[in-house]
Amino acid sequence: MPVFFLPPDAITSPSITVPPALQTHLRDSLRLELGEQIWVCDGQGTRYLMELTRVTKQELTGRILSTSQEPVRTAPRLRLAQALLKGEKMDWVIQKATELGVSEIIPLQSRHTIVQLRPERLDAQLARWQRIALEAAQQSEQWHMPIIAQPQTLAACLSNLPAPALSLILTERRDGQSLHSIRLPENSNESVMMLIGPEGGWATEEVAQAEQAGCARITLGPHILRAETAAIVTAGILQSRAGALG
Repeated sequence: MPVFFLPPDAITSPSITVPPALQTHLRDSLRLELGEQIWVCDGQGTRYLMELTRVTKQELTGRILSTSQEPVRTAPRLRLAQALLKGEKMDWVIQKATELGVSEIIPLQSRHTIVQLRPERLDAQLARWQRIALEAAQQSEQWHMPIIAQPQTLAACLSNLPAPALSLILTERRDGQSLHSIRLPENSNESVMMLIGPEGGWATEEVAQAEQAGCARITLGPHILRAETAAIVTAGILQSRAGALG
């Protein structure tokens, strides 16, 4: 059973009131009944084992049986700046990055980006990505939802690189450090930012711009991976090295 995210104000110990949108899913899709138990999370580091005490068409409530706290974090947070991808590829990256525990996803507009987001569709697109991230976070039993940032240009992203942090730009057919040899931060208060390009790759001037901003070039070797594959492989290697995957 997934861990379902609730807004903190839905949890008033010793009881929990499930918001309407999740009520429909639990009652009609999962067909949960009175007395069944589920895990819910407040997105702030606490999970609650909840027993359903009232299940009606108008209301779904429960009582708290036990709580558990997020383990102490020992690895740096991983942030993904991903150039916009065509079709459902961006959705897929957001889903899989969330499953891997990425803490923030920043959609980027780069020189070779094919996708052009229309301003009037931006709110709807962000809502879609947040919904995908929510479902993936619940399914993979994360403690937190990733932040889905507003789409921005590469220049804007580089001007706001977090500190302290390690910032990396993945390049193809160029010299770069191996992901297995680059030194990662050891402090959980730090973060690792990885920049992944679009289907057409980074423009030469974009790589130079990133290096000037303090990004280190990294490579996945001599083979050319699809942009969406490269993003998830990079995230998986970094999370494994940081100990976030066990």
